[in-house]
Amino acid sequence: MTKKVQKGKKKFKLFTKGSVDYIIWITVMILVAFGLIMVLSASSPSALSETGDSYKYIKKQAISAVIGLVAMMACSKVDYHIFRKLKWMIYLIFIVLLVLVGFIGIDAGGARRWIYIAGFNFQPSEFAKIGFILFFASILSDVKEHGKIKTYQYGFIYPLIFMVPIVGAILILQNHFSATFIIAVVTVVQMFVAGTKISHFLITGLVGGVCGAGALMIKNGGSTLGTDFRSSRIQTWLDPFSDPTGDGWQIIQSLYAIGSGGLFGVGLGNSRQKYLYLPEPHNDFIFSVLAEELGFVGCVAVILLFTLFVWRGVVISMKAKDNFGCLIAIGIVTMLGLQAMINIAVVTGTIPVTGMPLPFFSYGGTSLIANLIAVGILLNISRTAK
Repeated sequence: MTKKVQKGKKKFKLFTKGSVDYIIWITVMILVAFGLIMVLSASSPSALSETGDSYKYIKKQAISAVIGLVAMMACSKVDYHIFRKLKWMIYLIFIVLLVLVGFIGIDAGGARRWIYIAGFNFQPSEFAKIGFILFFASILSDVKEHGKIKTYQYGFIYPLIFMVPIVGAILILQNHFSATFIIAVVTVVQMFVAGTKISHFLITGLVGGVCGAGALMIKNGGSTLGTDFRSSRIQTWLDPFSDPTGDGWQIIQSLYAIGSGGLFGVGLGNSRQKYLYLPEPHNDFIFSVLAEELGFVGCVAVILLFTLFVWRGVVISMKAKDNFGCLIAIGIVTMLGLQAMINIAVVTGTIPVTGMPLPFFSYGGTSLIANLIAVGILLNISRTAK
């Protein structure tokens, strides 16, 4: 008596077995714990001044960390292939949310990026970055599996068609340049890893650069430097002391904090710049407070932790069992690694100031939860990595 072998599609399993990459897991746990300590230290003067409760921000951040860690562990169990089956639903949900925030969102800091839901401020663009990584990995995998990744039509134009609405909604409706930049870079990296020809990037980049420069010159009457806030940021970056009490205030105070730290810092909790000198020290400039309190040694330790995370993420990407997992992993690693690099570059005056939080450190519940969900998906890919 012979057994019948059923051929066809493999049965989909919701949960994945196997061990996660413990180097990634331990690294992220250290970063989250370290981040909570720094939020407590950096936010206490601002919280006391604004709300009368010096623990106001750390309590919210701790709750977000618990939610994020639970979500991370859940995502590390759920088979990442489910996102490929739900790719169109994911794409449509985030398009609707990003458009919706432009109409019913909350204005803060000159931008409209938040939606108020059940007592909490929710920033759709943070989750949209992850959703786009999943969606883009899916369509690039489809193109690659059909052997069309090297063609200009399917390997380059087809994926970009889906990127334009996301980028447009974030940049135009929310005026969120940093999120747009992250998505653009992640897109390029995913396309490059998938096998898109370099010549396609060069040709399109050249044409786009010429058209963009021409449009900018027409807008500004023949001058390549406009008078909007981005041009002002560049001018302030080149010489922050030209406007020390205005646009240059943030970066000057950040440099004072970093310079005061020395080799070992002034001690945890002993920062002076956080006492209302450095604007919102618990957000984008939390690395400055870290440098002042823990010095060069503390900065190197954090940079090494992020470097370790990126290295292990790239290894997971290289050993993923399929193209889909590979592209998701490299997208997540690029997103978090690039955010960390840009944030540190901004606070040290290496590049112009832009609103880029430091992953796992900067205050913000939406960002922390979204980043931990991304790590959970990365851990799930590591379960089946070869």
